[in-house]
Amino acid sequence: MRNLIPPLSIVGFILAVWALAVIPMNAHLTADQAQRGGMVLTPEAPADRQDVSGLMLALKNPQIIPLTYVQDRPRLPSPHQVAVELYETVFTKAPTSRRSLVYHGWVTLSATLVGFVIGTTLGILLAVGIVYNRTMDKSVMPWAITSQTIPILALAPMIIVMLGAIGIQGLLPKSIISAYLSFFPVVVGMVKGLRSPDGMQLDLLRTYNASANQGFWKLRLPASMPYLFASLKIGISAALVGAIVGELPTGARAGFGARMLVGDQYGQPLVTWAALFGAAITAALMVGLLSWLERRTLRRMGMAEAAV
Repeated sequence: MRNLIPPLSIVGFILAVWALAVIPMNAHLTADQAQRGGMVLTPEAPADRQDVSGLMLALKNPQIIPLTYVQDRPRLPSPHQVAVELYETVFTKAPTSRRSLVYHGWVTLSATLVGFVIGTTLGILLAVGIVYNRTMDKSVMPWAITSQTIPILALAPMIIVMLGAIGIQGLLPKSIISAYLSFFPVVVGMVKGLRSPDGMQLDLLRTYNASANQGFWKLRLPASMPYLFASLKIGISAALVGAIVGELPTGARAGFGARMLVGDQYGQPLVTWAALFGAAITAALMVGLLSWLERRTLRRMGMAEAAV
């Protein structure tokens, strides 16, 4: 129970700041609507109100403060509005409905998982080559680092357009973008893990006349497991971001990115915020699953859990 106190305290602080920020962000919009409904406000003229900050406007007219939390199209939705939107789109809609966040979540998740598998496989293979081949270490690693300096928002449309020109659309382009973002943490973590055994351990293997394959399977690979799982947690989150970014340039009709586009284009911020939180919850669940697999794997290998 004590372990839950720090994260819950942080969550509570964020929610408190968020709830307080709703007042100044929505004050002007609420004041205009309230005045049209017959409420007398200070200052009275709309032009004068624009010169007053949202916080001062709310302090001078405390009667509008409760109204800032129930706007249909707020500049900043309140926490309870986002929670209600999440509940309605997750639990009250059929999973096959395009209004269901579960449906859109699965569309994004499928591209995320495919891209994550591709990126992880590529990252592990590159890491093994970098560790065992000096030429790859000097050539591939700098290119892997340089690849991450390219803005994904600029690269994603190029990938989608090029693949679309040859008739490849849908899941694969988004998966490639996810793989692009997820392979780098796996490369870096796996290289670090494969090189983690110290000189005495490597000398002991040489004393036993162990082959390179035996050294890999018996020493280097087991030693790399904590590093690999730490990288996978970063990679799965990056893969989800890649899938969402891949949905934005095409005007996708399904997925978390599509819901964000709908919310922005049609002035429905609750839809956008619900999709954002849906993506965050999805990422948290995937990271939690990897953490569970990490505990079980390290326990079966007789290794204590270690933070890398």
